[in-house]
Amino acid sequence: MDGHRLLLLPLLATILASAAACAAAAADDTIYDHLRRYGLPIGLLPKGITDYAVDPATGEFRVRLAQPCNARFENEVHYDLNVAGTLRFGEIGGLSGVSAQELFLWFPVKGIRVDVPSSGVIHFDVGVADKQFSLSLFESPPDCAAAGPGGDDPDRDDPQLLSLHVQESVPKAVS
Repeated sequence: MDGHRLLLLPLLATILASAAACAAAAADDTIYDHLRRYGLPIGLLPKGITDYAVDPATGEFRVRLAQPCNARFENEVHYDLNVAGTLRFGEIGGLSGVSAQELFLWFPVKGIRVDVPSSGVIHFDVGVADKQFSLSLFESPPDCAAAGPGGDDPDRDDPQLLSLHVQESVPKAVS
């Protein structure tokens, strides 16, 4: 019986060493590593992340940037100081802290979903529409230019001013 225990001792030591190595590797992960694990491109989040947390049980995450900033893809994308959401394989749900500009309007991005990976398409849910982008735009974290809390348009979060902007842009009928 003691001989069996002696045989189990090196096995147990190997298992514990492997577990410790995995825990150390997980501690060195970046938010970009987590995005990859969930089948998402790392360019969804910009450079300049100073802190992040991911709950592996729920997929909920939060990142903190050095400052609010804007990145350019096909359109301008604004990142607030704090970005949060829930990671699921191939998508981010319940997203907050990200807005996308379409023409002259800013829309909050509520979710991001990778279409079938072979399609090369990623979808941004901006509530009123589903904006499609080429997946290749998000292969690496973008540089992000400093921006105020309202991006290029400080009034973008004010619904009354947004309504005025929309009304001003609609052509009036000529009598």
